[in-house]
Amino acid sequence: MRVAEIGDNCIDLYERIGRKYPTGNVVDTGVNLKKLGVDVSIISTTGSDENGKWMIESLKEEGLDISHLKVAEGKTAVTYMDMDGNDRIHGDYEEGVLADMVFDEEDIRFACEHDLVHSALWGMAEKALPKIAESGTPIAFDYADRLDHKLVEETLPYVSYGFYSYHNGRDAYIEEYLKDKVDRGMKIAVATFGEEGSLAYDKDGYHVGHIVPAKEVVNTVGAGDSFIAGFLYGILNDRTVEECLQKGAQVASSVVEVFEPWVK
Repeated sequence: MRVAEIGDNCIDLYERIGRKYPTGNVVDTGVNLKKLGVDVSIISTTGSDENGKWMIESLKEEGLDISHLKVAEGKTAVTYMDMDGNDRIHGDYEEGVLADMVFDEEDIRFACEHDLVHSALWGMAEKALPKIAESGTPIAFDYADRLDHKLVEETLPYVSYGFYSYHNGRDAYIEEYLKDKVDRGMKIAVATFGEEGSLAYDKDGYHVGHIVPAKEVVNTVGAGDSFIAGFLYGILNDRTVEECLQKGAQVASSVVEVFEPWVK
């Protein structure tokens, strides 16, 4: 099993408490997949600064394929973070070299060699999705909580597995929202509700996912990305939708028990 993660990478910096770590939607999902035994490639661009070097070394240490992680002259992207209890607060964002990131034909060719490609809303890879989908490689996409973002509609023809974060729990709106995506071509649409679990919809109907209680919640950062990693692990192993939701909940539970977005 091989998964290509195509999109962003950055450093989360908690200046007030003096902590930082390498991250990004596709980085977090990719590392968590690797820890589950899936071979993962990162397709992205990092900076030539110390943070970029740290990103490269970190991903090497985790065993990811970084043959298509480019280095551009300039600063690695940084998100300034803080904590409110055990919940993360996103502050300012410095885009750095990601402002000029593009995915070329070689990146797309390489992505299509994998069993599945995953990207995310801020990954800047939406223009690469049509060619990837044309190759027959399934695509998973994380839309975060931007259910009305323009990319929801623009990417729908190419996405097999869509993930959405929804803050109101299961209601008629989210049920119809997920059903609409599958009715128009998506294979499985998934909504996560934080402490209220998750809900998926496919051709067979709705599937309910329950949380796995964490022993202690240290930092909620990475919960969504780790859930996606667990879910996709289930997909790659031909598990039922319920089993995929459960695996996602298990991985997310282990991640919120540590400060970083993946378990060391």
